Amino acid sequence: DAMARLLPGGLEPDVCDGSAWVAVVPFTMRDVYPRYTFAVPWLSHFAELNVRTYVNVGGKPGVLFFSLDAANPIAVEIARRWYQLPYLNARMSLHEQADGWIDYTSLRTDSRGRSAELRLRYRPTGLVYRSRPGTLEWFLTERYCLYTFNARGQLMRGEIHHEQWPLQRAEAEIEVNTVAQAAGFNVIGTQPELLHFVRGIDVACWAIGAA
Repeated sequence: DAMARLLPGGLEPDVCDGSAWVAVVPFTMRDVYPRYTFAVPWLSHFAELNVRTYVNVGGKPGVLFFSLDAANPIAVEIARRWYQLPYLNARMSLHEQADGWIDYTSLRTDSRGRSAELRLRYRPTGLVYRSRPGTLEWFLTERYCLYTFNARGQLMRGEIHHEQWPLQRAEAEIEVNTVAQAAGFNVIGTQPELLHFVRGIDVACWAIGAA
């Protein structure tokens, strides 16, 4: 019920064992470029931070983003226009230490969104494994489209292709996390139910169209 109140356009949350989920996903984009072109260093590599949930429209499960912070103003504006996604500018950094810990910070600088910050360190703690159909990990990761709304309020869908996520269990030390709160969730002071790490995954995205 809490998730349903936050979803736009009458969407219903997709649930696993009766529960809806919100995910906070910090990562780095590398070698991002349109088909038939090539990567440009100052445009194709940047840190990003997603707050997402899960919906199912007409039997097609997908991802819905509450926010997408990125440390590249040009990429933010391109993504807002081409994909109609709620990208926002942020000041971000990501550094991997010799002991495997990754230090990650994000401070939203875009007035189009609420103030939001994430400061934490995290690292993988287990071996790579693949989720199995019917599990929560499968529900959270094996989704092959995204949903968004255009300026007229029409539901849009973009197809996505990727290999099955190479998951690892993880641990994190969270100093500040207000990005989910900025999306409307009352989670301040709570710890994540699940933590996963992925070293890398290739993704192909298609242009969005009417869902």
